Amino acid sequence: MSARERALGCEDAAAPRVLYEVRDLERRYGERVAVRLDRFAVERGRVVALTGPNGSGKSTLLRMLAFLEKPDAGSVDFHGTPGVPPRHEATLLLQEPYLLKRSVFENVVFGLRVRGRRHGLREQAATALEAVGFAPEAVMRRQWRELSGGEKQRVALAARLVLRPLALLLDEPTSNLDARSAAAIHHAVLEAVRTGTTVIVASHDKAWLEELDAQSLVLGG
Repeated sequence: MSARERALGCEDAAAPRVLYEVRDLERRYGERVAVRLDRFAVERGRVVALTGPNGSGKSTLLRMLAFLEKPDAGSVDFHGTPGVPPRHEATLLLQEPYLLKRSVFENVVFGLRVRGRRHGLREQAATALEAVGFAPEAVMRRQWRELSGGEKQRVALAARLVLRPLALLLDEPTSNLDARSAAAIHHAVLEAVRTGTTVIVASHDKAWLEELDAQSLVLGG
């Protein structure tokens, strides 16, 4: 079964229920321990909230779960397999996302083009943009420089949703956003979970997290 089918929630009796399993994980920067976890497991299709004070390792853990950074000790198994999965199966949205100097449409479909997709791009982009609260036809042709901070965050999220990842990792997704943008991202997260994506989010926004009915992992520094 393909990643797309799994992300859409298709059943596979042979697939493990646990998407992530972390064992004896440690990440250091010099003498400072940034993250230390004995065991951490996340089931498929769940929302997990990473909470804790600044400097407790939330962003570092997200980068390791996205396989962008290697631990100094321990292991991160993904979908029952050790090692790095295909990049589109686990994708990270940073607190300050980077957009290409292109139109909204080209930003959203960039990952699809890299993966060799050539057909149905407009329809897939429209679906992803609708999920984050945009009217697709009104925004697709806009250039990156015309977007507000909240709009950039939503476009960057759409560019990840269009890949239909198994794991969507979010680092402070509502930081400095207005209520409308925060609500749009909230809706998109719930929709992603409904279609089978596992969401792991680091945030200080307690009210926003509570509405997601998330499991919680508190990192203490």
